[in-house]
Amino acid sequence: MNQAQTPSWSQVREAFKKNWGYEDFRAPQGEIIRSLLAQKDTVIIMPTGGGKSICFQLPALLQTGLTLVVSPLVALMENQVQELRQRHLSAALIHSQLPSYQRRQTLQAIEKQQLRLLYLSPETLLSPPVWERLSQPQTKINGLILDEAHCLVQWGDTFRPAYRRLGTVRPALLKSKPAGTQIALAAFTATADPKAQKTIQDVLQLHQPEIFRLNPYRSNLNIFVRIVWTPRGRKQQILKFLEVRQKQAGLIYVRSRRDSESLAQWLREMNYPTTAYHAGLGAEERREVEASWINGKIPFVVCTSAFGMGINKPDVRWVVHFHPPHLLSEYVQEIGRAGRDGKAADVLMLISEPTGWLDPEDKQRQGFFEDRMRSLQLEAQHLMKKLPKNGEFNTVVKQFPDAGLALSLLHSNGQLNWLDPFHYSIVSPVRNNSATQFHAVKQMSQYLYTKQCRWQFLLNAFGFNKEAAKMRCDNCDNCHR
Repeated sequence: MNQAQTPSWSQVREAFKKNWGYEDFRAPQGEIIRSLLAQKDTVIIMPTGGGKSICFQLPALLQTGLTLVVSPLVALMENQVQELRQRHLSAALIHSQLPSYQRRQTLQAIEKQQLRLLYLSPETLLSPPVWERLSQPQTKINGLILDEAHCLVQWGDTFRPAYRRLGTVRPALLKSKPAGTQIALAAFTATADPKAQKTIQDVLQLHQPEIFRLNPYRSNLNIFVRIVWTPRGRKQQILKFLEVRQKQAGLIYVRSRRDSESLAQWLREMNYPTTAYHAGLGAEERREVEASWINGKIPFVVCTSAFGMGINKPDVRWVVHFHPPHLLSEYVQEIGRAGRDGKAADVLMLISEPTGWLDPEDKQRQGFFEDRMRSLQLEAQHLMKKLPKNGEFNTVVKQFPDAGLALSLLHSNGQLNWLDPFHYSIVSPVRNNSATQFHAVKQMSQYLYTKQCRWQFLLNAFGFNKEAAKMRCDNCDNCHR
């Protein structure tokens, strides 16, 4: 984007006030918007509810051309596009669950250059019909925004293999564009420790990115971790907790689809109006649950990590982890759904006693997660021997259905390079990256049983050592002791 097209700062603020109704930006929103308007690569780490989406939506709407927003969840995309359309702003989305006529309409809108913002998943971005339209020389693309960029790093339930291919998207698109074209790249996430930040920068091939980091500390969140001695004791604790919060909005996180169904059913038997939410539900069912919760028809949902990303409900007064998450980054994402309105909110996690003798479920879940990580690594190494050294993604995936995940693991181990989003080359170094994942698992375990201030532990874990040194929050279970 050349300098003559850059809007003045007064125009930026005017558009912000007109479309969103606010007088001025919260720090560091203004600086992020300046960076994106100047076409700089940017990494943004801001807590959930910190107003991230405005930072890329406003620059996109002030420029001619298209900004692509890569997002992992359909619900997240739909909510943001719906809000933009309510403000009469030019945005659309494409995902696999859309009727084909709607997909066609959006593809035509891209060709006619009628859109400013296009939301899509990484898999949809790399699908032939979409990639073909975006690669047209006349399709002007200003920026590529990666929302929830931790999906690139965070193995486990929220990992998406296609994210590992996104670093080659910009160079591949630029090959088809007029000389001198620039495409800015920005990665947004609520959680990234120093290692994750480096991975995001390396994988996305960012050029001297500007980095904005806000620490995750939220003074209005009261954090409690409580030991339960038996499975029955866990259920008793949840009933005790809910008894005094019957009219309040909340979320109960569990680790599996089966857990969400069985716990929701048991709570309904205990006369609590609730329902289960997980990635196995159909699109319509998921929308229905989200709407019922947002509108207050059901006070809380029993959900897996699939719920909550990008859903804006300010008055969530509590979040319970019925089972501990595998990773600290997941935990911070999920507790961040509470108290977005700035008012006090309670965050409770129930954990087995350290030996796991009386309630072995948490230990079993953690063991299962670690075993799964090891077996995925072994499968990737085994498959590597069968794969062509230089291959085309779609051809290989047709032949070996698990190849997508294996190729991503090999890439994270430094054993594979993506030449473009569709072609790879296997290289010789073997550097098993699972050690990083086991460090993350161990870190979560340390957090569960630490005696230090919970917020101090979290700040240190995410690289905010200076802020952590002075931290004593007085609103966690350890500080209360």
